[in-house]
Amino acid sequence: MALPLLPGNSFNRNVGKEKFHKSQHWGFCNNVMMLVSDEKPGIGGEPLLGQKIKPKCSIYPKGDGSDVPSWVAFDKQVLSFDAYLEEEVLDKSQTNYRIRYYKIYFYPEDDTIQVNEPEVKNSGLLQGTSIRRHRITLPPPDEDQFYTVYHFNVGTEVVFYGRTFKIYDCDAFTRNFLRKIGVKVNPPVQCPEDPYMKIRREVVEHVEPLRPYESLDTLKQFLQYHGKILCFFCLWDDSVSMFGDRRELILHYFLCDDTIEIKELLPHNSGRDALKMFLRRSKLPKNCPPRVYQPGQITDRAVLNSYGDFIKNQADSYLFDRYKLGKVDQEFYKDSDLSLGVTINVWGRKVLLYDCDEFTKSYYKSKYGIENFTSVSCKPPSPPPKIERKFPPYNGFGSEEDSLRNCIDLKPTPRRRNFKKFMEKDSYGSKSNILRFFAKLVTDKCVDLDRMFVISYYLGDDTISVFEPIERNSGIAGGMFLKRSRVKKPGQEVFKSELSEYIKAEELYIGVTVNVNGYLFRLLNADEYTLNYMEQNTDKYPFSNLKLALQKLKQEEGKSRELKQIFKAADSKHTNMVDYNTFRDILMSLTVGNLAEQEFVTIARHYRVPEGTCSDMDFLIALAHEKFKKNMFENFDTFIYSCVYEDREKKNVLPTKDIRRLCKSSRLPLSDDLLESLLSRFEDSEKQIDYKSFFSALNWRKNPVPELQPASYLKERCEDVWLGMPSPIPAKYIDYWTFLKDVFGLEEE
Repeated sequence: MALPLLPGNSFNRNVGKEKFHKSQHWGFCNNVMMLVSDEKPGIGGEPLLGQKIKPKCSIYPKGDGSDVPSWVAFDKQVLSFDAYLEEEVLDKSQTNYRIRYYKIYFYPEDDTIQVNEPEVKNSGLLQGTSIRRHRITLPPPDEDQFYTVYHFNVGTEVVFYGRTFKIYDCDAFTRNFLRKIGVKVNPPVQCPEDPYMKIRREVVEHVEPLRPYESLDTLKQFLQYHGKILCFFCLWDDSVSMFGDRRELILHYFLCDDTIEIKELLPHNSGRDALKMFLRRSKLPKNCPPRVYQPGQITDRAVLNSYGDFIKNQADSYLFDRYKLGKVDQEFYKDSDLSLGVTINVWGRKVLLYDCDEFTKSYYKSKYGIENFTSVSCKPPSPPPKIERKFPPYNGFGSEEDSLRNCIDLKPTPRRRNFKKFMEKDSYGSKSNILRFFAKLVTDKCVDLDRMFVISYYLGDDTISVFEPIERNSGIAGGMFLKRSRVKKPGQEVFKSELSEYIKAEELYIGVTVNVNGYLFRLLNADEYTLNYMEQNTDKYPFSNLKLALQKLKQEEGKSRELKQIFKAADSKHTNMVDYNTFRDILMSLTVGNLAEQEFVTIARHYRVPEGTCSDMDFLIALAHEKFKKNMFENFDTFIYSCVYEDREKKNVLPTKDIRRLCKSSRLPLSDDLLESLLSRFEDSEKQIDYKSFFSALNWRKNPVPELQPASYLKERCEDVWLGMPSPIPAKYIDYWTFLKDVFGLEEE
């Protein structure tokens, strides 16, 4: 009876086995069948009876963690051993052997070994990589095995391909690695000295060459300080010489080769040529300018004499002086010679170093320990007192400026005009830059009491002209009273050395009395441009400053209740506004002369009630009719038909944007500004326009308006006369309630 196929009941060793392959022990080599290897395992890869499988790599103690392959565990780890080799020398004239030093590198990840020989200067041997990296077998009779980490230790010998290497030391990492795997590391062994190198060193020390070689290693200095530059700010005071002055310089010291360059800082319009360099980059000698040296005097080597036959022994006919008895020593500026407050000699010029940049400060602080970097004051000395030049007094011939030019130059030149002011303040476009005032002559003569004048002040050249409007049957001719010229201030001496003072624009304002060549004029009013100009330039015209005027009124705050009652009594219709004369009389009684007439006008202009725009509307329509007549435009019925078509709700009104689009699409011959002005006049609160009334007003055939009257082109009228006399009052009605609210903060009851 057979036993059941259970564990322990079967004697068949193949139970549970999966691999039954047979290793190939025979093969062909050069077409000859031979035994390939006797290390092949048996069936299924199991070793045969009495067969020992040799390990392929070193075996290390297992760690506590998970097993990892050696190429992962020992990646980028190299054991380094110092070794030497005794090598026999064939030519035994000097030594019998040589000592060669090697570095043995063992890689634990794959048990490979590499041997390198460090280069020794003037050794006469080929050095470098002696054995490339690979696995090395043990010497016979164990040539079937490879070197492992356990074969290496300090004080032992290893044989690589018949050459015996003696290990005398290792690095710290190798020592710690061997201790961790349980290897006791021996102490370092003394390494013998190479006898050939010892003999060569003794020979070199006792030999004195005829031409001594001086090694000047500047590569280290170049690599260390390349691109590092010390910057000093300098001053060369050359004011003591004729036509000399103070020159600002910048000194650059290059640390890589101890050279210096100097640049000059030239201010604008200095009159000097803009040169790139004041001193090109070179070494700067301390004692300069030096004397003139003969050719060959400044050299690194000195020739003593010549001996022997020059022709036969041409190669050996010179002898150099190794003691350099005739050498010329030159001292150059170094970084240690430069500091703040030091005066250096730049080829005969005394240059003062008064400041430096931040890098220079940090360099001297780290290298020399200097802490004080206070800049040196180099202010120029105070100039000598200027001798005042006195001119002879004016003699009455010509103008004062022309007479003064005769005293300044031998060839008199005309007086220079202020061209910048002329270009800024000259008339252009709608800006006339002319201040016009309506004035009255102040005199005791009864005939001249009612004479009125127009005073024009030209901002471009500070000239004044006075014109008297022509009035019929007055007995006075009128016209130009004073031609355009500058007017002197009264009370000045005529024959004097100084130039006279003239009336300025800031001295003209409403209410002031002006003396024009002996005639007294009281300024009563001004045109709109003049008042706007004065209000825009309140720094020059303080009486046109609304804030200052209201500040004066706020000082009378105790009379605010009384002032309110006075305005209420004057406003019988309760419209919160009074006429200008009433407003002026009330404020005059309140301030008692504290406010100037110009300030009254400024306040009245700010709080005036706007007037109707009927005259403005008539002017715009007349201007539009003139444009239509010039272009013979009469298609107004077409516009109305188009608007009726667009007006689907039959309200006789359309939005302003639709009317504007219709006018531009039909090329209405009006400018954009004029069209916008007309649309704004006909627009209601809902931004809609009655198109029938709008285009009927523009129809110059059916609804003509009076034509515009062109202004007379007389010379006097173009230059001096107002186009229409000014209104005697700046505004008809004043909103007194807004005025009281802004000044005294009164609320409406």
